[in-house]
Amino acid sequence: MMQQADSVIIEAPEAEMAQEPLKYKKELTPKEVLKWLPKNATPAQQDSMIQAHIKPSEIHWSNMPDTLHLPGHQPGKSFLDVSLPQYYRESFFSKDSLFHPELKGGRLGVAGDPIPYTVAGDDFVTALLLFCFLIASIAFTKSRQFIIRQAKTFFRTPSYGTTVITETSSELRFQFFLCLQTCLLIAIGFFLYSRASVGDTFTIDQYQVISIYAGYVGVYFLLKALLYSIVGWVFFDRKKNEQWMKSYLFLVSSEGVLLLPAILLMTYFGFSLESAMIYTLVVVGITKILSFYKCFIIFFKRNGIFLQIFLYFCALEVVPLFALSGGLVLISHYLKINF
Repeated sequence: MMQQADSVIIEAPEAEMAQEPLKYKKELTPKEVLKWLPKNATPAQQDSMIQAHIKPSEIHWSNMPDTLHLPGHQPGKSFLDVSLPQYYRESFFSKDSLFHPELKGGRLGVAGDPIPYTVAGDDFVTALLLFCFLIASIAFTKSRQFIIRQAKTFFRTPSYGTTVITETSSELRFQFFLCLQTCLLIAIGFFLYSRASVGDTFTIDQYQVISIYAGYVGVYFLLKALLYSIVGWVFFDRKKNEQWMKSYLFLVSSEGVLLLPAILLMTYFGFSLESAMIYTLVVVGITKILSFYKCFIIFFKRNGIFLQIFLYFCALEVVPLFALSGGLVLISHYLKINF
């Protein structure tokens, strides 16, 4: 049985190996020099070892002419001369007017068709509708009893001497938010109508068009409230004016809640424009009938003068409604692109 003798490897200190370069007759390569170092040598030690054993030599350029020249090309006089003959620099199509090598020869892949604009894919419209839905849900959850009380007292004839139940600040806040929802929904609904009937291209972005519509509708409701206040202050007492303004605020809020399902169906479920217009006209008609009824039982029931209620209704309800629709149509025609 043979036993292998123990071998002891004595490694010289790295500093001594770096300071005392070994002398070899042939020129060393970096690979051979790095083999002398242990495997755990640092990059700095490897660099020092290479610098100690391998010295850069001076480059001597050849003065001999280039004999390996291209066919038909004169022998080169300098290695810096890299000019090519004319038939290497020009091709058969070089003098053609359609030859433009600086331009791209074609596009990579196949150009796809751009996705057409859809209201359902518009992030701004989706955010507005989600905002309106959240407002309606929160208002109904937080002010359910107030809405039920307003609906009950709406058809009740107010009697003199009775106390009026005042709304809390949170209930008024939710009513104002519902009025804002009504402005946004009317703006989105008319935007859908204008895309289908007036024109689907505008001079500005879609969100700017909707913002202009919503601002115009908001100004319409504010001017109506101002007109109601002025007429009520001139012809009626303060208590009747307060009753009417509360009823008007409730009607505007309810109008937006009723329009929300139609706008959602038109935007995301392909609800036809004709059906949506019929539904909107029914909602607006019911709202105007209820406002006419409320005006009558608040201001003109005891007087019994039907001509005054008719003039009052036409001046403060019918004429502003036509002004609203005509103004929206004029704005849409002004903003659309005429081809």
